Amino acid sequence: VQLQASGGGLVQPGGSLRLSCAAYGSTVDSYSIGWFRQAPGKEREGVSCITRAGGRTYYAKSVKGRFTISRDNAKNTVYLQMNSVKPEDTAVYSCAASHDSLIASSWSNPSYYGSWGQGTLVTVSS
Repeated sequence: VQLQASGGGLVQPGGSLRLSCAAYGSTVDSYSIGWFRQAPGKEREGVSCITRAGGRTYYAKSVKGRFTISRDNAKNTVYLQMNSVKPEDTAVYSCAASHDSLIASSWSNPSYYGSWGQGTLVTVSS
């Protein structure tokens, strides 16, 4: 599967942004799809995941309650709705696909993901 992330940009603190991860070559619900982010000088961080089996969702503590991951099978796309964004959400966001039905202890580990899309930059600033 090939993935293409889009939707990044400049947003003010407290604002909203929706990122998209479009899948090509296979159906998106055949994979667990994760969103990761990497800020300058920091390690890559798992943000959220939706599993291929049952569509279970997971979130990092730093975004829980503000971000929502969802999947549209008809559009073969996974979304990350970002609300109440903060300056610390500034990062390059990437989506990735895993063949595994990930669980709470594994979803945020990049090594479980075999296909990665290019990143999209999110900048939260006034």
